[in-house]
Amino acid sequence: QMHEKWIIISEEDRRPGAMTREQYILATQQNSLPRTEHPQFYPVGIYGWRKRCLYFFVLLLLVTMIVNLAMTIWILKVMNFTVDGMGNLRVTKKGIRLEGISEFLLPLYVKEIHSRKDSPLVLQSDRNVTVNARNHMGQLTGQLTVGADAVEAQCKRFEVRASDGGKVLFSADEDEIVIGADRLKVTGTEGAVFGHSVETPHIRAEPSQDLKLESPTRSLVMEAPRGVQVNAAAGDLKATCRKELHLQSTEGEIFLNADTIRLGNLPMGSFSSSSSFSSSSSSPSSSAPRQTIYELCACPNGKLYLSPAGAGSTCQSSSNICLWS
Repeated sequence: QMHEKWIIISEEDRRPGAMTREQYILATQQNSLPRTEHPQFYPVGIYGWRKRCLYFFVLLLLVTMIVNLAMTIWILKVMNFTVDGMGNLRVTKKGIRLEGISEFLLPLYVKEIHSRKDSPLVLQSDRNVTVNARNHMGQLTGQLTVGADAVEAQCKRFEVRASDGGKVLFSADEDEIVIGADRLKVTGTEGAVFGHSVETPHIRAEPSQDLKLESPTRSLVMEAPRGVQVNAAAGDLKATCRKELHLQSTEGEIFLNADTIRLGNLPMGSFSSSSSFSSSSSSPSSSAPRQTIYELCACPNGKLYLSPAGAGSTCQSSSNICLWS
């Protein structure tokens, strides 16, 4: 079949040179080409295995997103994430707050660590706890180590202050050790052992306790530029030595003021006269009266001895005590 086109030409178009109706119909019939009865259509889109792969990847992406979302929600739930922090960790205006037991596997750098007002601060380690202090150059200036066997402190000066932070109770450095307490109390059974000299203005014992200064193998020396005062207000004063006890005064005197002064175990000297007194080595005669009164004599070297008392002095510089001393 031929498709014919009819064109209506009005009277106004009939001007010289215009195509008539019959001429237009003939020209249209001659130039028209035959067309097929069934035209061909080309499909647009993704079909076949490409479509199946696309659906598979979309499904895999959807499953991955669901699993990822579920894992994120599970982690938030387990770690206890909140607006203020995570788990026992809370972020506040003053810093970071930890509640409960916390473990740090790597170094922790903070400016200040303090506990709550109603609980103590506990630092615990399976081996030891070490606190280091460094200067601006990174050099170690102080170290405190708390171990299972000992507590060690390495620093230029170690101080222990009172609760108010003012008075120094104990301080130690390379030159000296200072104890600033009002009372130093040593409770050991062996007392206090000093390898060298001890300088103190006052030594006293506890109430109802004896004060004992003892040197088992060497001598005991007490010296002071203004004098040494030994006072026992409610007890006895006893000085015991194995060899010699020296009471020496270079410029003054030795003053013994007591109701009774006793010198025991003094040697007995001899006195040769016409009287019935004899030497200490010879026994007195049976008829002679027993001697009960003696005279205290001193040798030129200062040694004391007893001599039988008589009407006059019986002390002799040539006594056997003075000669053999």
